[in-house]
Amino acid sequence: EQGLASETWEGYVDWRNRPALRRKHGGMLAASFVLAAEVMENLAFLATASNLVTYLLGHMHFSPARAANTVTNFMGTAFCLALLGGFLSDAFCTSYLIYLLSAAVEFLGLVVLTIQASAPSLQPPNCNPTRGPCEAAVSGGKAAMFFAGLYLVALGVGGIKGSLPAQGAEQFDEGTAQGRKDRSTFFNYFVFCLAFGGLIAVTFVVWVEDNLGWVWGFAISTATILLSIPVFLAGSATYRNRIPIGSPFTTVAKVLCAAIFSTRGAHNAVMDMSTTPPRMSVREESKDEGDQVFVLKAAGENPSRRRSGFLDRAAQRKPIHQALACTAEEVEDVKVVVGLMPIFLSTIMLSCCLAQLNTFSVQQAASMNTKLGSLTVPPASLPIFPVVFIMVLAPLYDHIIVPFARKVTHTESGITHLQRIGIGLLLSVVAMAVAALVEVKRKNVATRAGMLDSRGPLPISFLWIAPQYLFLGSADLFTLAGLLEFFFTESPMGMRSLATSLSWASLALGFYLSSVLVSIVNSATGSGSHKPWLSGGSLNHYRLERFYWLMAALSFANFLHFLFWAMRYKYRSSKRSCTR
Repeated sequence: EQGLASETWEGYVDWRNRPALRRKHGGMLAASFVLAAEVMENLAFLATASNLVTYLLGHMHFSPARAANTVTNFMGTAFCLALLGGFLSDAFCTSYLIYLLSAAVEFLGLVVLTIQASAPSLQPPNCNPTRGPCEAAVSGGKAAMFFAGLYLVALGVGGIKGSLPAQGAEQFDEGTAQGRKDRSTFFNYFVFCLAFGGLIAVTFVVWVEDNLGWVWGFAISTATILLSIPVFLAGSATYRNRIPIGSPFTTVAKVLCAAIFSTRGAHNAVMDMSTTPPRMSVREESKDEGDQVFVLKAAGENPSRRRSGFLDRAAQRKPIHQALACTAEEVEDVKVVVGLMPIFLSTIMLSCCLAQLNTFSVQQAASMNTKLGSLTVPPASLPIFPVVFIMVLAPLYDHIIVPFARKVTHTESGITHLQRIGIGLLLSVVAMAVAALVEVKRKNVATRAGMLDSRGPLPISFLWIAPQYLFLGSADLFTLAGLLEFFFTESPMGMRSLATSLSWASLALGFYLSSVLVSIVNSATGSGSHKPWLSGGSLNHYRLERFYWLMAALSFANFLHFLFWAMRYKYRSSKRSCTR
């Protein structure tokens, strides 16, 4: 029996629900199928999202502000629904099954959008804005069909984002140094694959949408997400799938209720745990900043348990009902989750900055000269700048920067997760300041050329937009990869998928915050005889540069907020259990 246990992965099964074998399941080969599926999934998603503003303006007759808000709300909802995908993966189904179901839902949504784009009777009548005002934006049944398809896509994307990163990360043995290094490499290349799928989306597919029509663009996205399913299934024989252990919210709710309602008096938490022998787990000790040394320890010896606090009362006091009896380990798990929240909240402002890549930045580029020699570049292809930079930087970071940092710091990680996140947040401040300066130049060109009221391209190259894309792309690489790995490694075993989904939830709240900020700014600046900063039919009359300066100031304040919590954060000393 002991020999059988040493040959299997404890807590994992294969795709047929049989115990996962160490010699057969897991490893980089299994993770490579996840990476391939992510390329295709993100291609389908970004092919729709990156150019959606153009579709809404030209085909659905939305105003620029409403089109921007629609896109940010769609992307925000998609990323927010990642929490649902992560929750289901932890509580009820494996992340393997959640991916397959979510891909099917996204496919269905894209089919609806393709059908609508192919039938003129399901769209508002075509019009030429230069010859007069267009008919009002799409409404009624046509609008219902559009939003139904759009948010089915959002639901599918959310489920995939909430399950796929954890599915890949679970393939590595964190009980070994090589397994932890391979897992870090996986997260770096996961972001690389996000960028690779995005590269194809914002170049080839966007060109198809602008030159051959949105029917072909939606059709490519539909075919790609459908093809991702057999690609993902091809790795079924190699996956080790973590067994769901119940709703993580149950543990959180129980500990919170026990802390609030438990009565005074000693509660023998040690006795509650005495029915099982001490479990050995991996301990991570910090000698210096970022130094991570792993040694075996008993699970009940977490030094953080010596710190008393509100949540500790759940294990230290007598519960009012036996159902609220909590072990010290359950309390520690909830304390870890609570400790992650300030870091999570600190990244929302960066996501708000990233939202500008798909809204106002695209509209800026659309008003400029988008020709490169004889080639006309579609404005929605501008994200090619951060995408290419991420694809170049990700391998450099993993194979050059991190090994060099390991030699300099003499640590396993080289650069800690929080250091990566902090670099990304600082780059977002620079990006917003650069964006403001570029907008000032763009409007000065429009004024000198007498083209403030013209819909024609301004005599300034769209390449001036590239720097803000490059800085935001760099910020995205550092922060997203750092967040994914940070939440995965720091979270309790039963909350891994849900915790990893917080990275996407940060993006979701950032997109929502962008919409809220636009509304607040317009309300605050449109009082009296003053015109709101971000309203009207022409971007040339917007005060976009002021909005970008506001974003830069808020981003800097957010960076200081992050530093406050990051300098106080203690990496979790108790890691996952392992058998020896």
